[in-house]
Amino acid sequence: MLSPAPSGWTLFRNRDFRLFGGARFLTGLAYQMQAVAVGWFVYDLTRSALALGFVGLASFAPAMLGALVTGHVADTFDRRRVAALSYGLLALAGLGLMALAASHSTPVWPVYALMVLVGTARAFANPASQALLPTLVPREQFGSAIALNSSLWQSASVTGPALGGLLYALGPAVVFGLAAACFAFAAVSIIGIRPRPAAVSARPALTWATLLAGLTYIRSQPVVLGAITLDLVAVLLGGATALLPIFAQEVLFVGPLGLGLLRSMPALGSVATAILLAHRPLTRRVGPRLLIAVGVFGLATIGFGLSTSLPLSMACLFVTGAADMVSVYVRQSLVQGETPDAMRGRVAAVNTVFIGASNELGEFESGTLAALIGAVPAVVVGGVATVAVAGLWGRLFPALRRRDHLIT
Repeated sequence: MLSPAPSGWTLFRNRDFRLFGGARFLTGLAYQMQAVAVGWFVYDLTRSALALGFVGLASFAPAMLGALVTGHVADTFDRRRVAALSYGLLALAGLGLMALAASHSTPVWPVYALMVLVGTARAFANPASQALLPTLVPREQFGSAIALNSSLWQSASVTGPALGGLLYALGPAVVFGLAAACFAFAAVSIIGIRPRPAAVSARPALTWATLLAGLTYIRSQPVVLGAITLDLVAVLLGGATALLPIFAQEVLFVGPLGLGLLRSMPALGSVATAILLAHRPLTRRVGPRLLIAVGVFGLATIGFGLSTSLPLSMACLFVTGAADMVSVYVRQSLVQGETPDAMRGRVAAVNTVFIGASNELGEFESGTLAALIGAVPAVVVGGVATVAVAGLWGRLFPALRRRDHLIT
């Protein structure tokens, strides 16, 4: 059941939340523009679905390998500075991609190397920014803050792909340069937030127990574990993002601008849902609604895989974004809202690995499967598997299936 919460919109009166939101929008815009340009650039260089999959793997590997360290850093040092330095590194990586594109003749491996750098910077930025958000707003407004923060990110994700596809016609170097500028401005915005250093007594010592604290906490919470693993497996199997350049060029015949429109649709669905959730948060039957949303995500993925019409494909991707936003909203509310501040960075780092695995690693899985059986069968099989996973998780995690309230 939904209940109105108009007070959520008053969060924009909060200076620090505005600065955080501005950084969130700019980084979302930069990520999405860069993703469109990198995907098309790599496919132009290689004409290989597997090569597109390696882009996702290069981006995800640093977050997976460094999760214990990045979470510890977020809980030990000023989270604003960690995020700002990470955004600065992303700006440098964007300049490197711009230089490669301007050279007009390059092997693909330097692109992979720079995507590893991008993945490393994001591995530090994500837990720091996730752990920072709950300290900016009152607890009673936290659900609305998550929804508004997601709507800002997804609004950028609507604009970014279309803008990236449009500007790609001027050359990939233009897109990479603009993305670098957005990251630089985001770094300035995030450092403007008032400092909230952790108390010295709350800063964790560097031991295996403290490094593993985030993973230990999640394993001790069946509902949280069920929610984040459901999201991981569903998007890992059902994600079609890495294959959009192939669908744009070889199935729908729409070119770079069409690719930008396709990439914008999931974000547009997420924005619409996030705005609704900010105004009318979920308050009852959150577990069943989460499982239903994942099932709908799988069905929409199947529809996209079978479509040969641009409008229908866009509609299906819109539905996947709307369904995924429900999962993001529930998972983030549970993980960030119920975790003690002193260990939010470490829990957020583990959560980042799950998010990364359900996106970047999902891109690698999609590219590999498409190389074996073709892009259309790969997407359809992934959608069918996602529907099956939604039913299976309801049985494996009965506490999640029975969960009524979002935060107890």
